[in-house]
Amino acid sequence: MTGRRPLGVILAGGLATRMGGGDKGLLPLGGRPLLGHVIDRLSPQVGRLALNANGDPARFDGFGLPVLPDTVEGFAGPLAGVLAGLDWAAGQGADSIVTAAADTPFFPRDLVARLVEASEGQAHPLVLATTPRDGAALKSGGKVNRHPTFGLWPVALRDDLRAALNEGLRKVVLWTDRHGGREALFQAEPFDPFFNVNTPEDLARAETLLERA
Repeated sequence: MTGRRPLGVILAGGLATRMGGGDKGLLPLGGRPLLGHVIDRLSPQVGRLALNANGDPARFDGFGLPVLPDTVEGFAGPLAGVLAGLDWAAGQGADSIVTAAADTPFFPRDLVARLVEASEGQAHPLVLATTPRDGAALKSGGKVNRHPTFGLWPVALRDDLRAALNEGLRKVVLWTDRHGGREALFQAEPFDPFFNVNTPEDLARAETLLERA
């Protein structure tokens, strides 16, 4: 893929049930909101940055980002956030977006470059981030864990995604596989860079990892 850098969209639309509800991105990590760490990692890698979140956008005023609500009815999961981001990007004249989760503060600083590299030759850039499963060595052909909230998505397929969501599709990989989606493999040592904060115990672990990230 050539041309301008993708735009960035941080997905913050999860229900956070294991944290007791609310916005995980607003939880403190290292004395500042978790979302602040995500913004710091993604913003240098993309052209512009926006936040996908539902409800009152005023709670995110301090971050200075456009807040994009889901554009399909009901809680449709991360694909709804991807679609909201694609609709926003279309209005910006962009060709693609890269998404990152609001509760994953240690994702790679070369995420976007690696996703774009993996998309070379695709008619529509569509790539998900992966890591080796069970800590296996990084090698071609090994089993991987796909991280569906970290991906490169083409604006050209937004209407197809909208139709799929309206038909009830919710599983990210079913849609990406349907359109020949690829994978970009990232090392999971010394820890999984896509580690996300789901529980109070995860937040405590993130505090210890902050010094190593």
